Amino acid sequence: MEKYVGFGLVKAGSLAVTAVAGMAGIGMSAGSPDVAMAQSSGPHINAIDDRPAARLRRARDMETAAPSATQGLAPTLQPQTPQLQMPVAAARPKGAPEMVVIPPGTFMMGSPLHQRKRDRNEGPQVSITIDRPFEIGRYEVTFDEWNKCVKGGGCRRYRPDDNGWGRGKRPVTNISYNDAQSYIEWLNKKTGLTYRLPSEAEWEYVARAGQPLPFSTPTGRGISALEANFNGKFPYGPGTIEGEYKRQTVPVGSYPANSFGVHDIHGNVYEFVSDCYVAGHAGHPGDGSPRRDGNCDARIIRGGSWVTHGYQMRAAKRLRYTMDHRYDDFGFRLARTID
Repeated sequence: MEKYVGFGLVKAGSLAVTAVAGMAGIGMSAGSPDVAMAQSSGPHINAIDDRPAARLRRARDMETAAPSATQGLAPTLQPQTPQLQMPVAAARPKGAPEMVVIPPGTFMMGSPLHQRKRDRNEGPQVSITIDRPFEIGRYEVTFDEWNKCVKGGGCRRYRPDDNGWGRGKRPVTNISYNDAQSYIEWLNKKTGLTYRLPSEAEWEYVARAGQPLPFSTPTGRGISALEANFNGKFPYGPGTIEGEYKRQTVPVGSYPANSFGVHDIHGNVYEFVSDCYVAGHAGHPGDGSPRRDGNCDARIIRGGSWVTHGYQMRAAKRLRYTMDHRYDDFGFRLARTID
């Protein structure tokens, strides 16, 4: 049976609204469209045991013979999603990205022991209270936005490859943690605001969007190619069916937003968060701030991508990479503390 926990969303100056629902539960040879290709020679670090990148990527295809993700899960239960009164985003300065204001709230970070395809670094589950609203990008940062930075003399004049898929409103790819920071430095100077990467806790809070479940999809328990850009041949959760595998990114906003108004939090590209890597959530401060007590030579990516299987897009799923490592399924999303 699934374990049931509360998920509280708090509007400043009001009572908490709590929803109770069930906790539910990489390609081929280089050059193949099934493979997310590295664009740097730096060492790769994966989420669990530092296996080489190629081995982790090959594991994706090896799972073709794996049992259906629907086996072993508890019966479907419709979560009770709270009706939220969302704060209104502040007016955007010229050139600033489109942001969404996220309300304060409390949630359980990490995955329960019985969640299918869980990794051990997703636990133990810890209660996180975010006691102030913050902004997060409605979309992942796009090539159009990145190109403005380069033309403006920023981003170290780095022009990432688009792999022949097109640029424009597609999420910028072949991005490292350090690249993301160079964009943020330029944007802050241009707008006079203080953008940043989200903390890992903030990111997971948004990825759950009021549901203590693996996804912020309508059911919360599963995900299919109708709801995100990933290898749709490998959906996750009860009642899901196989779908399309596009083998590339798509323009941001191509899929419905979650209940926070955020698009593509699952799939399309992995997104960097600001925390140093810690192998689990024990000792987390519990306030939504980024961790600085771990391995700060490695940073965390979240959300899955166009090449991953459904289970890799779960809200609790974590991977780590060195700060200069680039892949064609790495991107980022902005956040900002509201003054």
